Parts: sequence; structure tokens; C-alpha cells
Amino acid sequence: MKKVVMYSTQVCPYCQMAERLLKSRGVEIIEKVLIDREPGRREEMMSRTGRRTVPQVYIGDTHVGGYDDLSALDRKGGLVPLLESA
Repeated sequence: MKKVVMYSTQVCPYCQMAERLLKSRGVEIIEKVLIDREPGRREEMMSRTGRRTVPQVYIGDTHVGGYDDLSALDRKGGLVPLLESA
């Protein structure tokens, strides 16, 4: 399974929903980058993604986007294949 990185904050409900969705699809480890604990990482997130909001999810080198993007990918059947691709 590919590495999952999620830019997040400690109190974001959409981040928690994204984490639950990923875990329900078999992801055991999510590397969380807490931008409220490490403010410098917010700039990193914005330069990598072009977005200001959390969560921002990466599966491998693929930027999936936020919770709505992740959920839409799952509804289309694309999340599990992306997680499992080599």
C-alpha cells in the first residue's frame, strides 16, 4: 500500500473524516503533518498544493486534495486502486 501523507490540524472535523475514510479502505498508517503545531509546514503545504485549507491528502506522489476530493474519488471507485497501485 502506498504511503499516505495528510496535512491537517488537531481540531479539523474534515481531517478526522478523511482519516476514517482512509482507514476504512485499509490504510493503517497516515503520516500527519500538523500545520497548527508546526506553522512553517503551512507554507510548505500551500506551495505543494496551491491550497490553504486542510486536509490535503497525498497518496504516494499523487495529490488527491481535500476531504471532498477524497470522498469523490472513493465514490468513483478510484481510491482503493490508487492506494494499492505499485
